[in-house]
Amino acid sequence: MRFKIISGSGIILVLAVWAFITYTGMVGSLFLPTPTAVILEARKQIEDGIFFQDIWISFYRILIGFLLATLFALPIGVMMGTSKTWKAFWEPIVGFVRYMPVVAFIPLSILWFGTSDMQKFFIIFFGVFFQQVIMIADNCKTVKKSVVEVGLTLGLNRLEVIKDIVVKAAMPSIWDTLRTVWGWAWTYLVVAELVAATSGLGFRIMQAQRYLSTETIILGILTIGLLGLITDTIFGLLAKMMFPWHEKEKINN
Repeated sequence: MRFKIISGSGIILVLAVWAFITYTGMVGSLFLPTPTAVILEARKQIEDGIFFQDIWISFYRILIGFLLATLFALPIGVMMGTSKTWKAFWEPIVGFVRYMPVVAFIPLSILWFGTSDMQKFFIIFFGVFFQQVIMIADNCKTVKKSVVEVGLTLGLNRLEVIKDIVVKAAMPSIWDTLRTVWGWAWTYLVVAELVAATSGLGFRIMQAQRYLSTETIILGILTIGLLGLITDTIFGLLAKMMFPWHEKEKINN
């Protein structure tokens, strides 16, 4: 409870500083709007029906791109973490591509897919897939060898050991990886929407920049932050439900 109060105090302090420097005129409204201006802009967008529409469009894009990346990264990452052959094949590819800047692929993605949602899916996929593979492989490597040896002693074959022991033992860590990478996916989504989109939160921010509508920009930024906080909280709650033993270990440690 004490830590929740401290966390809440931090947010209140930031809001108080924002209100103070804007209402007192220390910073002009062109550079930083007042909280009231942002609230009024949110009200206007809700009345116009574009606020929740932008949220849904952006959330849909990030969800599909993230799920596609996870669908492929999970088995490849697990095999990289449990097989030297798979590691030898995939590690040079993943290690090379993951250092390429995603932003540099935006012109190519527009050439290949236009400004459709497929282009957004590609950018999100490209941005998170290779990071997921490396991190999931590392998660699997943390499983104790003694646990694996017990499975082999009980007569399980290699595939059964991976499926029934390694994956299950590493799943709490893998879930934390997905939780972390989900936050990165928001960054790639906004980058894609800033450059090539006709809807979504990123598009709304870029459109506002052209007309110096800083209250719209701040509203978009705060909305993305709030959505990220909500989804991160959901990830945390699901982790407690699915891996209660792991949460107890965290408390004991």
